[in-house]
Amino acid sequence: MNLFNESTDWATALKSLIAKYKNKQHPLDYKNLYQLLVMVVLSAQDSDAHINKIAPNLFQAFPNMKSLAEADEKSLLPYIEEVRFHGNKIKWLLEIADTIKQDKDIPVTMKELTALKGIGRKSANVIMREAGVPAEGIMADLHVVRVAQDLELQRQKKQTKLKKK
Repeated sequence: MNLFNESTDWATALKSLIAKYKNKQHPLDYKNLYQLLVMVVLSAQDSDAHINKIAPNLFQAFPNMKSLAEADEKSLLPYIEEVRFHGNKIKWLLEIADTIKQDKDIPVTMKELTALKGIGRKSANVIMREAGVPAEGIMADLHVVRVAQDLELQRQKKQTKLKKK
């Protein structure tokens, strides 16, 4: 398939892919937007399966944004010390909680989400999609970007330009 052909019928070309993945449940086992946001931050450079394993105890201790905003590093550490880069993630979560304060105030726009510590465009798109807000672009891992370059499926050399296209 020539992906750069301007006359490509994308609806037809992507039909089987969309059928396979449409309405597929996200691999993070969350119950609400608060849990999703926290789990997305924790899952960066860690596995979804690992975050699903530690999440129940974390959310039993900190069931909402208000309780997280009242936490400190010492009280959070036992629940996420096994998470990769937990030191940074604890600081990010506490700053996010201090900024948002209440579950009802969790943002769902790209601009507001990426203004929060620990949330980039990919994480923001995941949160937006799961919240029922259209994602801005295609959510792709860095490895997808590299493979797309190797297979000559995209022409951008800089990943930031590709991500924003």
